[in-house]
Amino acid sequence: MQLQKQDQFQDFHWMIEMLQTIDVGVVVLNTDYQVKSWNGFMENHSGIDAKDAIDRVIFTLFKDMDEFWLRHKADTVFKLKNHAFSIWEQHPYIFKFKNNRPITGVADFMYQNCTFIPIKSLTGDVDKIAILVYDVTDTAVNKLEAQRISEQLKQLSRTDVLTQMYNRGYWEETLVREFQRYTRTNNVATLVMLDIDHFKNVNDTYGHQAGDAALKMVASVLTKTLRETDIAGRYGGEEFSVILVDTNAENALIFCERLRKAIESCEIFYDGIQIKLTISLGVYEIHSKLATHNEWIEGADNALYVCKENGRNQTQVYQYKAH
Repeated sequence: MQLQKQDQFQDFHWMIEMLQTIDVGVVVLNTDYQVKSWNGFMENHSGIDAKDAIDRVIFTLFKDMDEFWLRHKADTVFKLKNHAFSIWEQHPYIFKFKNNRPITGVADFMYQNCTFIPIKSLTGDVDKIAILVYDVTDTAVNKLEAQRISEQLKQLSRTDVLTQMYNRGYWEETLVREFQRYTRTNNVATLVMLDIDHFKNVNDTYGHQAGDAALKMVASVLTKTLRETDIAGRYGGEEFSVILVDTNAENALIFCERLRKAIESCEIFYDGIQIKLTISLGVYEIHSKLATHNEWIEGADNALYVCKENGRNQTQVYQYKAH
């Protein structure tokens, strides 16, 4: 019997030693959220000794803890007597510990996965829960960095390098989606195609860098004129395109004239030379007779062609005529 007790004591001592030294946080809380166990991991990362944590309500130790979230999570474990889990993607951390890993020093705090384990009393009731805290900062930072790079690459694939607007490929994808939206909902939208008048003369007279400056200026003014719901892109060369969502031709004409006058009043100073620009704009409101998005583009282009035939620096609305 004495030998059995000695073995049990050694097993208990070994278990306590393991809990103190493992690289996982171990916190035991009772139903009043008082701390009943606080291992070395928690001491090291919180700066709070076990003797100062034991019997304290956890929320008094961590004033910035999300109390509502933790109570909801823990109460479920107490009532259902089942394990529960928390991953960093859903809740970055329970305990806001500083990140002390040199490799992932870009993170200000420790990302954590946590396991909630019900602890039953001799009567079978769950009167305590253990929270295991795993430091997953390396994994989290690597994944977030991969997502950031992926998003950057996606953005680059959509963006015209010179003007920083959507490129033709991505803009046309959005036009197709808007066309499909109209076929489902019958919500109005208007397409605007515009280009810089006599742009070739700018390139021939002042050089291609001056032409680039002209494109950037038009893109800048266009971007400032747009609403959040409008979708603009560089269609090609000196031509730009705009989808005015939930806008009819009449209101699109107001937008176009505002843009045209704004660009007409701007000046570009390149290599000590003042350059003035104007633009022409073609407008085409979507309607049920359009079979494809390409027909929508053709109508706006036809209106733009009329502008050029009539002297440029103006806006024309394409009028559909049934054959």
